[in-house]
Amino acid sequence: MIVLGIDPGSATTGYGVVARASDGAVSLLECGVIRTEARQALALRLRQIFEGIQEVLGRHAVDALAVETVFYAHNVRTTVVLGHARGAALLAGALRGIPVAEYAPAEIKNAIVGTGRASKEQVQFMVQQLLRLRTLPRPADAADAVAIALCHCQAAQLRERLQGAR
Repeated sequence: MIVLGIDPGSATTGYGVVARASDGAVSLLECGVIRTEARQALALRLRQIFEGIQEVLGRHAVDALAVETVFYAHNVRTTVVLGHARGAALLAGALRGIPVAEYAPAEIKNAIVGTGRASKEQVQFMVQQLLRLRTLPRPADAADAVAIALCHCQAAQLRERLQGAR
């Protein structure tokens, strides 16, 4: 199974592509960020995010898209703009017929680090450890996206085990 994790943002959208083998081993295929210019109109920034995700989807035979849900920031405008960036990611997956899963930030941190209150640095460190990487995945937005993909892999593996136990 190949999973594309997306950490949406209007300025920087992180992405991470991981592959889970049938034995449960997970490996990193690619990670990075899609950057937009703050002075551009929101519609153009959303187009860049959408096209960037489409490019990543074109490079990999993705089986599932995992996206972080909206967290409620103190600034309502930030929350709304983040929702737009998520929409661009969801649309990219939907147009290709890829199933989409959504995970709350605390759920992702709990799956990767063991606590829903983990710091970005703790998430980066655990992603490095879980994937046996030589260096920390950078920038932090890319590491967060990889963590989202790993969270989905763990959830899928758990669902498979539960179905097998029936």
